[in-house]
Amino acid sequence: MSLLSARKKRKAVKPKFRRQEIHRQRNLKDSWRRPTGHTSKLRRGVSARGAKPGPGYRSPAAVRGLNPKGLVEVLVKNVADIKKVDSKTQVAVIASGVGKKKRLGIKKAAGDAKIPVAN
Repeated sequence: MSLLSARKKRKAVKPKFRRQEIHRQRNLKDSWRRPTGHTSKLRRGVSARGAKPGPGYRSPAAVRGLNPKGLVEVLVKNVADIKKVDSKTQVAVIASGVGKKKRLGIKKAAGDAKIPVAN
């Protein structure tokens, strides 16, 4: 089994880490916040109170930070940056601040060099 498929399998069984008492208050956002408080059941790790993030949920170190196809994403801001991208192991991601004119130039240069562009 490849490391990418191992990462995908591990992410599939990873629970959704819910914020403490998210079911009680409507105005709380459902983004993880570390539980604090002396009597907090979630902080103490009481069973059936939900899971807490920990190092055991991490993906394998060799594929950490790679995109789903197993390529390293490289930020590209101009045409000169596209020449630094390796087409076999990297994929270009055009920066969000790049305008339409320069973006078209980057896409054309990437197409000529057969470099994949993610966005």
